[in-house]
Amino acid sequence: MRLFRHIIAIVCLVATFIANAGEQLTTKAKCVVNQPTNAELQLLQGTWEGAVVGDKAHQKITITITGDSFHFHRDTNFWFETTITLPAGTDPKQLYATIKGCPPSQADSIGKVVGAIFKIEDGTLTLATGGCDSSPEGTPKSFEAPEDNGPTRYELRKVQPHKKNTQLPKSK
Repeated sequence: MRLFRHIIAIVCLVATFIANAGEQLTTKAKCVVNQPTNAELQLLQGTWEGAVVGDKAHQKITITITGDSFHFHRDTNFWFETTITLPAGTDPKQLYATIKGCPPSQADSIGKVVGAIFKIEDGTLTLATGGCDSSPEGTPKSFEAPEDNGPTRYELRKVQPHKKNTQLPKSK
């Protein structure tokens, strides 16, 4: 009887190792698949400032990306809090932004998904989108398009975060 218990314990132990080994392989395989997407997301992290290409008013655009959180800000009436995903294997690289927050005048945009393409070259983030009405299916195919009906294209450069002055002024 004692031998029978040991055999059952060993079989259960081996079965547990086999089950966990399968889970670990699956997890590792998922990491390999997501690794390029995670690397791209890492490159986007930080604060970027720029403008819409061709905007004669030169309105400053600020984009801040932290994790999968994407904050787009032009002014108090045109800003969006979104969550982004980067689909793997796209050329050009794509991102989908799900709108989570915006000014009251844009409230009907909450829940919509905006598709965009992006590239980072020579320290410049170029982002092209069809605008608020664009869905992932309407994501631009290229950065170059006729001005009349082409995508809205943003060119932005990464900026260093502003450090608060933590030192007290020196007295004379």
